[in-house]
Amino acid sequence: MKLSELKPAPGSRHAEKRLGRGVGSGLGKTSGKGHKGQKARSGGGKGPYFEGGQTPLQRRMPKRGFTNIFKKNYVEVNLEDLEARFEAGATVNTEALVASGLVKNVRDGIRILGRGEITKALNVKAKGFSKTAEEKIKAAGGSIEVI
Repeated sequence: MKLSELKPAPGSRHAEKRLGRGVGSGLGKTSGKGHKGQKARSGGGKGPYFEGGQTPLQRRMPKRGFTNIFKKNYVEVNLEDLEARFEAGATVNTEALVASGLVKNVRDGIRILGRGEITKALNVKAKGFSKTAEEKIKAAGGSIEVI
């Protein structure tokens, strides 16, 4: 059997309905839509949320909260990740984190969190640090710099 010999199983495919191809086709003139009316029109019919004139569900439900358009979206990196990826004395900044594969999209900046232990002295430069991360980096002999 060759790729060119493959064809669908008998009866699994059928011809597409060809509308508006003359009276003899059985689907000419009004193309199976009857005469006039909303459903005969292009784009005719009711929308997916129409409930027969009853107030639709999305309008009956109370609206709550808001979207904070000023929210900062930080990428979070834990100390255990820095411990695994960087050598002692290394400078850990945005470029280094992207190059190491820890961060793909920088968004509004990088924030270092304190999960895990760190034994190497690293020079870490980031947008923000949690208190535990700050303490652990300094305890290991490293330095921090808020960008």
